[in-house]
Amino acid sequence: MNYNKYEQSLLEAASSLDVLIQSDICFKQNVLDIFSNGDDTSIAKLCVNMSAVVNECSSSAKIAIALLKDKLVSYVGYCELCKINSSHKADENDQSLEELLDELGNLIGLSKVKDKVYDLIAYQKVQKMRSEHGLNVPKHTLHLAFMGNPGTGKTTVARIIGHLYYKLGLLSKGHFVEVSRTDLIAGYQGQTALKVKKVIEKALGGVLFIDEAYSITENENSDSYGRECLTELTKALEDYRDNLVVIVAGYTEPMKQFFESNPGLKSRFNTFITFEDYNGDELFKIFEKMCKEDDYEMSSEIVVGLKEIFNERANLHMQNFSNGRFVRNLYENMVMNHARRVMCIVDPTLNQLRLFEKEDVPTRNTL
Repeated sequence: MNYNKYEQSLLEAASSLDVLIQSDICFKQNVLDIFSNGDDTSIAKLCVNMSAVVNECSSSAKIAIALLKDKLVSYVGYCELCKINSSHKADENDQSLEELLDELGNLIGLSKVKDKVYDLIAYQKVQKMRSEHGLNVPKHTLHLAFMGNPGTGKTTVARIIGHLYYKLGLLSKGHFVEVSRTDLIAGYQGQTALKVKKVIEKALGGVLFIDEAYSITENENSDSYGRECLTELTKALEDYRDNLVVIVAGYTEPMKQFFESNPGLKSRFNTFITFEDYNGDELFKIFEKMCKEDDYEMSSEIVVGLKEIFNERANLHMQNFSNGRFVRNLYENMVMNHARRVMCIVDPTLNQLRLFEKEDVPTRNTL
């Protein structure tokens, strides 16, 4: 099972404590219960169990307990920040429909994706007018499937669609909830359905974005947890179709195989959108945008070289090219190289503080 770094650190700390303390208490299971149930009761149980053994254990075990407490605090803090971020995203619904369409239009590249979204909006607006005039409206689910390499804007477009559908009155909130297999699959049989229901309840009225959806069923023949998740998810797609948009996303070929092996799930999706890789010019524009947002500029001598890097990488047509993430990694490397260089300058000028030079560009073999 895949865990985020906070979950992984908490789980490792609990496992280490279990090794040091020979007790009837299984701290690893306590942590797995927290992941499965996501409630304060499970967290409180872990705290009580730590308190119960702290006075009777060795000094090394006490250090392990302190580490487990620290990892628990980090995990809980991460969960709270996720909730706050979700609430903040809901406030973005103050944008008008026109502003949201402008935001979509201003995204770099993605011309075919934009056209598809514009078609969806036109369809929904016309159906709304038909309904207001007493005409029958075709049964058309809002759920979508996004296919393509990483870094092509799938998450960004998904957020915008949620806000657009809210403005059209199709969703009651328009907020955005992003999950992966870890958030949907429980640690033992029978609990996965409950976990999926909690995620659905959290996403109701908005967009539920499932990244790398095919990872839900890692092994079709033996993954009973994954099948349980799909059963519950397929039911929710139908039951809440009037106030929930589920967007599944991932690499193109695995997504196609995922739908072919799950025809019942595929029938719940009307719209499939392919996100193509960016070309070299678009990658450079993304880099320019990052520079502008952070008050960096490029010296004239590095512009041509950077364009060559982006064109070369785009023209390779790599199967799993990371697109915008590649640009982000290159940009962050340049920011760090710039910082190292400027630190050696006594009293640098404003121009030196903001200008990328040739020395800041990573060599080809380090990209």
